[in-house]
Amino acid sequence: MFAVNLTQVSLTNWAAGGQNSVSGNSLFSWFANYKKGKVVWDNSVDLAYGLVMQGKEGDVLKTDDKMDLSSKYGVKAFDHWYYSALLNFKSQFAPGYNYPNDSIAISKFLAPGYLLLALGLDYKPNDYFSLFLSPITARLLIVNDKTLSDAGAFGVDSGETVKMELGAYIKAAYNKDLNHYINLKTSVDMFSDYLNEPEHVDVNFQLLLSLKVSKFISASVSLQALYDHDTRIAVYKSDEITIDHYGPRAQFKEVLGIGFAYKFSSVRTR
Repeated sequence: MFAVNLTQVSLTNWAAGGQNSVSGNSLFSWFANYKKGKVVWDNSVDLAYGLVMQGKEGDVLKTDDKMDLSSKYGVKAFDHWYYSALLNFKSQFAPGYNYPNDSIAISKFLAPGYLLLALGLDYKPNDYFSLFLSPITARLLIVNDKTLSDAGAFGVDSGETVKMELGAYIKAAYNKDLNHYINLKTSVDMFSDYLNEPEHVDVNFQLLLSLKVSKFISASVSLQALYDHDTRIAVYKSDEITIDHYGPRAQFKEVLGIGFAYKFSSVRTR
């Protein structure tokens, strides 16, 4: 599914106040699954990017940025279980800032980047649900930026650009057309590092609800909630200006869009 959503606001002598703005958000969600005999191969790509330009100065701010690629290959073991290997990569396209400060980037492409390789068992009772269990998972954390690396951002040691983690990984995924007009795609994955505080589990929950209004008009709701114990986020005092300390925090993101969308599919059977 590919979707582009645009919003424009223009105000002239508007007593209630406000700012002119133009915003756009794009979303690309793709999957290709193969099944033949004892072999299954599932692939997915989820991309998103959004910008908003507001005010008289025309400041451009990033509102969404996501890059998530995954490939899972399995050979049937017994019943609905498969011996499987999963490869996943996550990062972003462009620098991110802690607005209104737009002079110092707090994230970039490959800062952070996550490359994960997991071996385990995959439970697939049907074509739209899977539960992957891996007791042996290697995760490579990449911070390919000197400033962020020197600051020890995202859990790397100060001055280092990579960090290797070895642990356990679980991922549950659901992707199904609820009817002709609604598709639900959701997943949750959890990772625990055997080598460093295994009691602190990283959690990443994602949901994409796609609603078809007409052939080329659709609405989409994207939700993401994550917790990474190694990601330090500013905690402010009661004045909401002064930083009290930095620490791990639950993170949430929601994007609602209505605009142009095109959904395509291809199914081959033998």
